[in-house]
Amino acid sequence: MLKHVLAAVLAAGLSTAALASGPERGPNGGWKVDAGARHHVEVVLDGSTNVVVYVSNERSQPIPAAGFAGNATIVVNGTTHRFPLAAGEGSRLTGTAPAPIPAGSKGAIQLTVPGGSTVRATF
Repeated sequence: MLKHVLAAVLAAGLSTAALASGPERGPNGGWKVDAGARHHVEVVLDGSTNVVVYVSNERSQPIPAAGFAGNATIVVNGTTHRFPLAAGEGSRLTGTAPAPIPAGSKGAIQLTVPGGSTVRATF
């Protein structure tokens, strides 16, 4: 009986872990991560001061960035860089960092979605 209970608990834990959405490569070459329960962001860093963030829905379909606003916080060699993101064409938000941001840098994106709520994504 104990073996059956342990097997059921283990199976339930594996099912829950399989549903979690971790970072994955996005279609634009950046890391795609969850931003709240209903959005994903793909953060593209190319070593320049230009940062591009693509917004998609929970089904990973691009959504228009019009009406979104945001802020980026990215750490480079121990220095934290904070700068605004503005809606651009299509599903893109763009921002200009105060210094070049190498690919692979770590940070966070905070978005204000149309309607006023705020979501956060870390990468």
